[in-house]
Amino acid sequence: MDKDSITDFTPEAVIIGAGTFPVNPIALDWLDGCDRIVCCDGAADRFIAAGGRPWRIVGDCDSLSPDTMKTYRDIVRRNPDQETNDQTKSVHYLADKGLKRIAILGATGMREDHTIGNISLLSDYLSLGVDARAYTDYGVFIPAEGDREFHCAVGTEVSIFNFGATGMSATGLQYPIRDFTSWWQGTLNVTTSPSFTIHARGRYLVFINYPEYSLLSV
Repeated sequence: MDKDSITDFTPEAVIIGAGTFPVNPIALDWLDGCDRIVCCDGAADRFIAAGGRPWRIVGDCDSLSPDTMKTYRDIVRRNPDQETNDQTKSVHYLADKGLKRIAILGATGMREDHTIGNISLLSDYLSLGVDARAYTDYGVFIPAEGDREFHCAVGTEVSIFNFGATGMSATGLQYPIRDFTSWWQGTLNVTTSPSFTIHARGRYLVFINYPEYSLLSV
């Protein structure tokens, strides 16, 4: 695949959450060549059972098995803060070490309430100077702020979720966008050129489907 807004990202670290572990090669590719793999608490049990080796295990350790806790105690970084979830603890841990380009796997699926929470937090991480993108089996969530250009094939399905941005408009999309007040309003758009640009003041979230899941024709 040519470089585009799905594949043009080079993460400094990968976070593995406790949601559905992806099987799509586009998502799994981020594990290859990345030495810093951080597992969120109990997600480490599953990753290790599959033959993986985490760089760090971060969380409040309430779901980490005793065996993993004992065997990997040297790389466990316990954070008992109950005001944040384990994904956010992992992001803060990496940001404190100056690692601010992060791919997140396993942020979605299984618990729908956790999915919504994990995805909505991506925009919050921008305040830390962190570019944290969540890759699923179907596409990628990219947090953005202000004017931003994205590259993908014509006919790619994209969705835009507003997080308080104003003055929203776009070029290169089939349907116009505006200052959406509900998350559903910006879903199911389609690209009409190899790039699209969103103009806005404030933060929003873009979901870009992988090519095989963009079935609409322009």
